[in-house]
Amino acid sequence: MATILYSATMSLDGFIAGPGGDMGWVTPHLGPNELVDDLVPRIGALIVGNRTYGGDDPYKGTERAGKPFGGGWEGPQFVVTHHPRPAGDGITFVPDVATALREAKAAAGDRYVNVLGADVARQCLDAGELDEVLALIAPVLLGGGTRLLDRPSGPQVRMEQLHVSHTPKAINIWMRIIK
Repeated sequence: MATILYSATMSLDGFIAGPGGDMGWVTPHLGPNELVDDLVPRIGALIVGNRTYGGDDPYKGTERAGKPFGGGWEGPQFVVTHHPRPAGDGITFVPDVATALREAKAAAGDRYVNVLGADVARQCLDAGELDEVLALIAPVLLGGGTRLLDRPSGPQVRMEQLHVSHTPKAINIWMRIIK
């Protein structure tokens, strides 16, 4: 059965995108990361929020633009949107998180379903479907933007540490949600 993982690079003050959805801040913090390199081939499907899908790309202006993990991954993507459109190139637009979870789990088999996008991750968590969180903490303070998981009135979520490591560009913290 697939494991639902939310992964994101975030600033030390907890933001995965800067003000206005800016992702340019992350570019200097991308780079060799053995943990990510080992994870990517174990991903069987992506669930992507619509703002993430159509938003700023840290790889813009390069041949890696518009590709998951900068072109390091290929496979089925399920984009959650209120305005679905015809599927193509491995991308399926779905109307809600429940549909995305069902279809992505079926596509992933026993591999990871990786969630990209803070709001979609929050919805997976609220539905009791999120299993793990991998935060790559970059040494920068953004001061505002989109938080890793914004749940101001949500109940406490207990987690256990699976892995902590560092690279010259990030601290990797991988946690499992205790259900």
